[in-house]
Amino acid sequence: MKLIEAINQSHLEKIQNLYNEAFPSAERKSFSRLIQTRDKGNAEILAIENENNDFLGLAITAMYKDLVLLDYFAILPTQRGAGIGSKIFQSLKKKYANKRFFLEIERTDIPADNQHQRQKRKAFYLKNGMTNMPFFVNLCGMEMEILANNCKLDYEEYFSLYHNLFGKDISQYISNVRKF
Repeated sequence: MKLIEAINQSHLEKIQNLYNEAFPSAERKSFSRLIQTRDKGNAEILAIENENNDFLGLAITAMYKDLVLLDYFAILPTQRGAGIGSKIFQSLKKKYANKRFFLEIERTDIPADNQHQRQKRKAFYLKNGMTNMPFFVNLCGMEMEILANNCKLDYEEYFSLYHNLFGKDISQYISNVRKF
């Protein structure tokens, strides 16, 4: 498995298709905005490929100072359950080992139609070494847990990434839900 910077149109089309399929519209930023953020050097859009250069998934990160948000991570549905996600996730942690690497997941402690899926997602990240941060956020109407890789992160630092990379049009819709 390998991570490839998506700079050609073929990679970007495959990534955008999976992005649109894997994430609900309420959770997606516009793809053009992600590309603009990447073009400013504040994001990476990565294709996941096997040794035969077959597309298997995507990873999109946002970066500010020493913070790296794994904004989106998805494996093709036909490739799930084969350990690809764990292998690539470990590669991502190594790639950003000198940064504070974190991600958001939908809260698992509140009732939801996809409760089992949320718990399974959290178990995957915990199994792969992520830990809970001591705050939840309301991100554009969705309550999220923050998980990080062997680092500390507070709400103000989290918010600063969004505010500095995506401006008020997104950061105005982020709030601290509660601290443990």
